[in-house]
Amino acid sequence: MHTRSPRADQRPFDTSHFRQALGQFATGVTVITTRLADGTFRGLTASSFNSVSLDPPLVLWSLATTANSMPIFTGNSHYVINVLSAGQAHLAKQFATRGIDPWENTEYELSRTGQPILKGASAWFECHNRSRYPEGDHVIFVGEVELCEFSPSPPLIFHGGQFGSLG
Repeated sequence: MHTRSPRADQRPFDTSHFRQALGQFATGVTVITTRLADGTFRGLTASSFNSVSLDPPLVLWSLATTANSMPIFTGNSHYVINVLSAGQAHLAKQFATRGIDPWENTEYELSRTGQPILKGASAWFECHNRSRYPEGDHVIFVGEVELCEFSPSPPLIFHGGQFGSLG
């Protein structure tokens, strides 16, 4: 279904205002991980994670088109979405910081396809890199979940530019 509606001639807000408004929506925090052909690991922090479909099991996340890791995640067949628990803000910060090795002192195990799964995550989803959709300044990645596990625990949340937890 596609419908056309009139668009506003001008937006009465700037990018900063838009970002602050979006920051009022509390989200969970994930680290997306993958393994390169040479055996090294890559990962990044993302709060843009959502379910798409139960059958087939599909999830989505998005990545800025200017991200250094765009070619890695576009080209790899699999990745893992790690949903961080309340005590893992340090991992969210590590995987969001440029110029450091976020894998140093990070505990993980390997999935059936050799992708890193972060220990202590409240859930993880091993995904086949099903499709990608460029929209605006991001690419939306849709992953088909091939395996997932969870360990119920309080979530790490992101709201107003700050990490926090419930309760």
